Amino acid sequence: MGWFNTSKDKRIAALEAELEDELETKLNPAQSIISLNEGDSIASREIIFNYRKQYESIEIVNRGVNMIVDDSAEIKSAVGEALDNTAVYKGVRRVTVDRLLNREPNPFQDINTFRRNLIIDLIIDGNIFIYFDGTHLYHLPADKVTIHSDPVTYVDYYDYEGQIKYFPNEIIHVKENSFFSIYRGISRLRPATRTMALLTSMRGFQDNFFKNGAVPGLIIKSPNTLSEKIKERLLKSWQMRYSPSGGGRRPLLLDGGLEVASLTDINFKELDFQASIADNEKIILKALGVPPILLDGGNNANIRPNHRLFYLETVLPIVRKINFAFERFFGYQVKEDITDTPALQPELSEQASYFAALVNGGIISANEARELIGKKPMDGHDEIRIPANVAGSAVNPSEGGRPKEEEGKK
Repeated sequence: MGWFNTSKDKRIAALEAELEDELETKLNPAQSIISLNEGDSIASREIIFNYRKQYESIEIVNRGVNMIVDDSAEIKSAVGEALDNTAVYKGVRRVTVDRLLNREPNPFQDINTFRRNLIIDLIIDGNIFIYFDGTHLYHLPADKVTIHSDPVTYVDYYDYEGQIKYFPNEIIHVKENSFFSIYRGISRLRPATRTMALLTSMRGFQDNFFKNGAVPGLIIKSPNTLSEKIKERLLKSWQMRYSPSGGGRRPLLLDGGLEVASLTDINFKELDFQASIADNEKIILKALGVPPILLDGGNNANIRPNHRLFYLETVLPIVRKINFAFERFFGYQVKEDITDTPALQPELSEQASYFAALVNGGIISANEARELIGKKPMDGHDEIRIPANVAGSAVNPSEGGRPKEEEGKK
């Protein structure tokens, strides 16, 4: 009996060693070098305070970011069948995943607020971190999360402000595109940093222009040499009695040969920067992925194609990145549900003609067509329609030809 147990233990040990060898051969041999190059801890590289300030103070940044966030958060997730690959977190039922992604991520937030928080992080920081406690999903502010690399696998652990430690199978990480790091993405606002700073400087110059009286380059000329005391009194008198910010209505008398001369011919129209501001706003919108024409408004024939382009090239790629992360973590197919997205739907007349042709041509049933347009099925509409054959029988189109005439009739 003892001999059998010893032999069994040896076989188990040999199998375990074989599995370890197989696992080592499947791991990335360059991971140790990647981990060394990336560093032991990878924190956020973004200056979040600046982006937040620009988001709250620059109108076009606020509007562009909100368009992406609000439109992306509206798209639901369709949870499909279980995938063949192994999920990161095993044992979660499909109905639970559907509830977490479409209705109730946690007891404290509605699904739209939860999604908007995630997408704002993706745009501002370039990363999304979601904690799953086995029951609910919780958003972790991306700029507070540090990734600790592993020289053997990929990630050793995550930490929140160096105080709370999370294991890789507890965190869902969505990464924006980045050439600098394989661990963290970059903010979509970073390429527009210079433009936003220039726009802020132009707005600041205009503010100071008005605060200082909006009178550029005035000189008071005197034919005589004035003492310092008289100069100071004259300047104070000018500032008090003729200040455009206060109205500038009171006349000022200049005597003793004093004259007023202009230092520059620049007027306010030339200092308005309106054309430059408009160009910089378009650059910021393009960096975010928002077609500028969508904010111009008006009766423009290009609005609908650009609206569709905005969804196809900006909104849907963001939603897909998030769905792919959920797909890998839970092990179920997760796709974007665009049946209620008007910008991605064809015109009603085109849609009606398209589905009518499919149903009447015997390609799909009426209930299948109703399902594709988001309607509930109806009883008695599951059969494929057999199209009528003009030249022959509708029951058997293969017969063809002219219908047979009764005998005695010509």
